[in-house]
Amino acid sequence: MTRRVNKELSIKFTESGLTSYAGFELLTNYLSRIGLNSVIRRHLGRADLAGDYGVVSMLRLITGMLIAGGRRLQHVEYLRSDPVLLRFCHLAKLPGERTLSRWLKNFKAATLERLYDLNAEIVGRVVGLLDLGAITVDVDGTVVSTGMKVERAFRGYNPHRRKVPSYYPITAALAETGHMLRVKNRSGNVHDGKASIAFLRALFGQIRETLGGAKKVRLRMDGAFFSEEVLRLVRSRGAGYAIKVPFWRCLDLKGVISRSRRWSRVGRGIDCLEYRLEMWGMEHRVVIYRKKVGHRSRKNYQLDLFDPDDGHWEYSAVTTDLPLGGKRLWHFMCGRGVHEKIIGRMKSDLAFGSVPTNHYGANSAWQQMATLAHNLLINFQIETGASRRHRSWKNTLVYRLKSVRTLRFELLCRAGRVVNPNGKTVLKLSRNDIARKSYLLLADSLKNIA
Repeated sequence: MTRRVNKELSIKFTESGLTSYAGFELLTNYLSRIGLNSVIRRHLGRADLAGDYGVVSMLRLITGMLIAGGRRLQHVEYLRSDPVLLRFCHLAKLPGERTLSRWLKNFKAATLERLYDLNAEIVGRVVGLLDLGAITVDVDGTVVSTGMKVERAFRGYNPHRRKVPSYYPITAALAETGHMLRVKNRSGNVHDGKASIAFLRALFGQIRETLGGAKKVRLRMDGAFFSEEVLRLVRSRGAGYAIKVPFWRCLDLKGVISRSRRWSRVGRGIDCLEYRLEMWGMEHRVVIYRKKVGHRSRKNYQLDLFDPDDGHWEYSAVTTDLPLGGKRLWHFMCGRGVHEKIIGRMKSDLAFGSVPTNHYGANSAWQQMATLAHNLLINFQIETGASRRHRSWKNTLVYRLKSVRTLRFELLCRAGRVVNPNGKTVLKLSRNDIARKSYLLLADSLKNIA
């Protein structure tokens, strides 16, 4: 049924307790039940983060602003009078942009380590309770473009904007749950083959301390991590691995392909063959794949081994110590795409790719807080009854998780009003059957969280 609209509504701004983020009350309840404030104080309570506001309130404010959709420090001004956001931050008045900037610039290497540990405990709280005999960890770097005058930003491995200075943070995601296990910001001119060793050592230590040493660990990485140092470290930790192999001339993979006539079928238009490679005093099992495409591809070169009528081929190679056949290994490596999707969503939905200041420590802390927001939302969904998915050979998400954008639309960014009838504070929302059902279901689920 249509309805006629004769003229525009008059707009008035009032101090009547209106909120645009009514769903944050559920998050506030959840964070209270898991004791987030105590966890923050345990890790950052004695850190040198001087300021007029406490560390708990500041950390909750930035995390809440990121979840609400803020991408710049100045966006805090748009949240200033929202009563539900004030409750979420445990504040009567929000600080300004400059106060946030000065507080973030207090973060140095030591205090950043405390943020790493905070994120590790938040992830371990849920993952440690799940029935996961083996965990799959995807490790990869990503590019964050910066301004010309940002501290420790250099030109380097930025494939789309080569002349723009950038950061090159390295990330480790847990494939089964979507958690971001560990994130470390780095200058844009580093290479994963050598600069990742310290990160991987810290990652193995974190997994041992927070996720339990009995779990079997499997790593998936791209060709930048194919190096002697990385392989020796992973083998020494007893972890399984599947790493892309670059087509270096010294490996003679082209010669192996040209001499082989026995390809095994993987899927439609995809074949594989196995090869034993001796390198760095170690023997490596290498599986080479070829995929038939109907066009010239920039992804990989066309080997001049076949008749032109056979079409064009893309080649890739993987080295692994996992007991997986060629077909299973192909699907297992395809699961790495979920990690790229997680990074993309963190950049677009949680401002992970934003650079709020020109200070390296502040920008690194911002990335850690975006990671904290991401992990808290995953914990919130898992602990409030997210349904399980059917497992596949790709070893990806076990649970059906909603993206941050979907959570904002369906749950968090709902209009409401905070009123005080008879001295009792009540949050009133508009009548909507679907929203009401979701809210009541989540409220009941929160009662079971200890």
